[in-house]
Amino acid sequence: MIQAVDLADKFSTFHEPWRPRIAAQLNGQDVRLVKVQGLFPWHRHADADEMFLVWKGRFRVEFRDRIVTLEPGQFLVVPRGVEHRTGADEMAEVLVFEPSEVVNTGDAPVSEYTAPAGVAV
Repeated sequence: MIQAVDLADKFSTFHEPWRPRIAAQLNGQDVRLVKVQGLFPWHRHADADEMFLVWKGRFRVEFRDRIVTLEPGQFLVVPRGVEHRTGADEMAEVLVFEPSEVVNTGDAPVSEYTAPAGVAV
């Protein structure tokens, strides 16, 4: 059935940071919801662009030469192959748009930050 998605409701179903959940899929892409706090490891996605849209809180995307801070309602696209890490000093809620086959940690070693595939809300 086609129906609206309530983001506040979906984000309320999980609490652990850095463990994305799939809220929707379209055209081979996932719309992933993730709570973030602290720093994510440096990594890159060789074959996929990645878009971050902030829903709540303040979120940053760090590059080797600069930091971009995003507020609610702002987004940023990290082009494929660009090394980055993400972070938030306090809990933030972010939507991530990327191809379904993309592993959230990219080329970084498998760690506690590597999300299980296919977990939906």
